[in-house]
Amino acid sequence: MPRPTAAQLAYGSATVFLSTLAMLLLSQTRTGIGVAVIAVAGLGLGLLVAMTVPMPGIARVVRRRATRATTRWEPAPARLPHPRVSRPAATRAGAGRPSR
Repeated sequence: MPRPTAAQLAYGSATVFLSTLAMLLLSQTRTGIGVAVIAVAGLGLGLLVAMTVPMPGIARVVRRRATRATTRWEPAPARLPHPRVSRPAATRAGAGRPSR
């Protein structure tokens, strides 16, 4: 798994902080369970935002084209069988020897 970029860390952290703060202020909860649920929701939202930030590098269209070019199926070159040629009787092993 690749390491997160600085942009992913910044966007994810800002999302966690701001979304948790906004949910706490809007819900006006004071119970421990309510704060814990909101904190978990903020962490989940921050993780979602961090993972959807585009990765730096080659554009998606270029990557798709490169992937298609490398995975394109091409038939293997046709291989013809070698013709079977029988050797003349004189060159066969044991030819010319008297049989016992």
